[in-house]
Parts: sequence; structure tokens; C-alpha cells
Amino acid sequence: MYAVIKTGGRQAKVQEGDVLQVERIREEGDVTFESILIAGDDGTVITDRDALAKMPVKGKVLGEIRGKKVDVFHYRNKSGYRKSAGHRQTYTTIEITEIPGAPKKKAAAKKADKPAAEKKATEKKPAAEKKPAAKKASDEKPAAKKAAEEKKATKGEDE
Repeated sequence: MYAVIKTGGRQAKVQEGDVLQVERIREEGDVTFESILIAGDDGTVITDRDALAKMPVKGKVLGEIRGKKVDVFHYRNKSGYRKSAGHRQTYTTIEITEIPGAPKKKAAAKKADKPAAEKKATEKKPAAEKKPAAKKASDEKPAAKKAAEEKKATKGEDE
């Protein structure tokens, strides 16, 4: 199951357990996101705004980091105008903890294995693959010789 959430003017496709970086959120602890779409593993998709308003995606703030520095330089030719600035975006690292409607992961129940005799009877052995016959070098030489002879023949006619 996944959801598409909206945060910081952008959209992100997330699943439970995903860690992502979004534009700075000035919150600590748990956060909730407005979801735009929720899609289940069974192929169902929920896009109804009223239904999505009741099912916010929950996440946990892990910390903040700063992105790469972006240098901004303005220049106008022949006028002596130069202006330099820089920018460094702050990002919040978030872990998605819950997507509503997602089935909770349970311990997988072990199924009883079939007896070995039944397994052997049901398994099919793959048929032996046939390899294409290798081309002989002698098959290719006459074609090359013919092309060389044709070139020689056309040279003689031009002269």
C-alpha cells in the first residue's frame, strides 16, 4: 500500500517505513500529512477528498539537515553591476509510520508442506534447450570472395 502526500508545495509517493526529506517543518515528534491519493495492494484506489480527510498519513520527525549551497550571481555587462548571494535550504527528515487502511503486518503463519512424493509428481522438468547450429567459417568465405571478385570486375570495366 502506498499514498501520495502533499508537503512543502510538493508531492511524494510514500509507503510505511519510508524515510524522506521534505522542506523544513517546524514541528517535533509526530506529524500528519494531507494525502492526495491512497492505493491499496489489492488495486483499490481512494481519491475522494472527504474520505481522505478522515485518513491522514502519519509520520515521525527524525531531525533536520541542510542541503547543498546554491550560489546566486547577477551580472550586467558594461554597467559595473555585480551582485552575489547564496542560499542553503533546510530539510526535515521524516519517517512514515502509518498509512490508514494499510493492513497491519502479522506474523506469517506457516503452511504445512506437501509430502516430498507429491512435490516430485507436480514438478515438471524443463526440456533440454536446443542450441542453434554453429555457422562454419567456410560458409562465410565464399560470400566475401564473391564481393571481392565483383569489386575487381567493376574496376576493370571503368578503366
